[in-house]
Amino acid sequence: MLLLLVASTSIVTLAAAKFFGQASGTQGSVPQGQDPQKQAAAQDPELAKVYEAYQLIENAALEKQEKAELIDGAIEGMVKTLDDPFSDYMNQKETKDFNSSLQSTFEGIGAEVTLKNERVTIVSPFKGSPAEKAGLRPEDQILKVNGKSLQGLSLSDAVMHIRGPKGTKAELEIMRPGLSDPMLVTVVRDDIPVETVYSETVERNGKKYGKLEITQFSQNTAKHFAAELNKLEKQGINGLIVDVRGNPGGLLDSVVEIGNLLVPNKGVILQVQYSDGKKEVFRSEKGEAKYPVVVLTDKGSASASEILAAALQGSGYKVVGTNSFGKGTVQNTIPLEDDSQLKITVAKWLTPEGNWIHKKGIEPDVKIDQPDYFNAAPLPTKVELGRDMNSSDVKNLQLILKGLGQPPGRTDGYFDSRTETAVKAFQSLHKLPVTGRVDKKTAGVMQEELIKRIQDPKNDLQLQAALEVISRESN
Repeated sequence: MLLLLVASTSIVTLAAAKFFGQASGTQGSVPQGQDPQKQAAAQDPELAKVYEAYQLIENAALEKQEKAELIDGAIEGMVKTLDDPFSDYMNQKETKDFNSSLQSTFEGIGAEVTLKNERVTIVSPFKGSPAEKAGLRPEDQILKVNGKSLQGLSLSDAVMHIRGPKGTKAELEIMRPGLSDPMLVTVVRDDIPVETVYSETVERNGKKYGKLEITQFSQNTAKHFAAELNKLEKQGINGLIVDVRGNPGGLLDSVVEIGNLLVPNKGVILQVQYSDGKKEVFRSEKGEAKYPVVVLTDKGSASASEILAAALQGSGYKVVGTNSFGKGTVQNTIPLEDDSQLKITVAKWLTPEGNWIHKKGIEPDVKIDQPDYFNAAPLPTKVELGRDMNSSDVKNLQLILKGLGQPPGRTDGYFDSRTETAVKAFQSLHKLPVTGRVDKKTAGVMQEELIKRIQDPKNDLQLQAALEVISRESN
């Protein structure tokens, strides 16, 4: 679901979509008295074969299906042959849910996902979402939802299983890079507000800097960004940090509008190259720069986030963090007559210098990783951890203990006496029963304390590096 939509791309009537409308008996699709198969053959012999197969299945197959399901399956099959994880067919319900996620609120776990190596993979959890609070991370693979495997499902179908009414539970079987076994994470679904811009000021060496975090490029993001930037500038900031870490992308119009506010000297924001080789260049409307800008990126920064980072990097500003996701394609949504829609890759986008970052990402000027415990998984709540156990859960526990200032002495996954001592020290500090075993209550307190550490700006090594860079640039 990494979306970069081009509003300026012309909406074309697809011959295949039109034909399937004829096959399903859409009003006025075939003149009376004419054989639809012959008409299709006259237009395109290959389409006649599709219609012939449709008729055979409808009339002779033992297992009957509704016409709409046959047609949906045919379109999904065509899209699948593109071998493009960002192209997708959405039926009416999926289209409605998709559009709502770009506009106001929706119900679900609050995570952007894509298909990667045929597995549903988290690009990034939304800020403050149930997914983030449950400890889900970029690159986590969702194998099952409430016991149902997602293997072989289209992205839209998988998303429908992950989403659900507010208050319901989604028990996710997650495979995380670096772990040998899947883990279970329970997420309580909620209303997910699409709040996309957060602003604050930070100080370093007696100077004030603005920080604007963009979590997604939705319909009103540019307007909100402009308003928050204006507030910061009225406070007399000496520089600006733009944080697009964990931002999975969104609308092209939105990122271009923000680029107009930040890219100086009417520089190039991006280039879009279409399938016929033609290029469209998007330039900024901004004059001279008022102050330095630094961009924060990580592996969850994708699509429109990468456009903004590349545009600012091309203008001479510094990018700090880790390599971005690497999505360099542009999709357009094309509505069909029955309110379903196709999402198809129609172009590639290039950096101001003409580079294609697809599957490579943007390399930061200052590369810095977060502390290891930022990537820790949630501890199990159904299994106690104790002496002489040896598992990936224990290895994860040892990582958490180290991050919480209680070094376990080893991190290989074996629960020895030193790990037990570290657990006891944590339990004593937080007034828990000092058992040396990690039960549900201890695991819950550890998770809360870990989240506090992660959210403390002093522990955000990437933010601290960005502040160091911008303080030098503003001197």
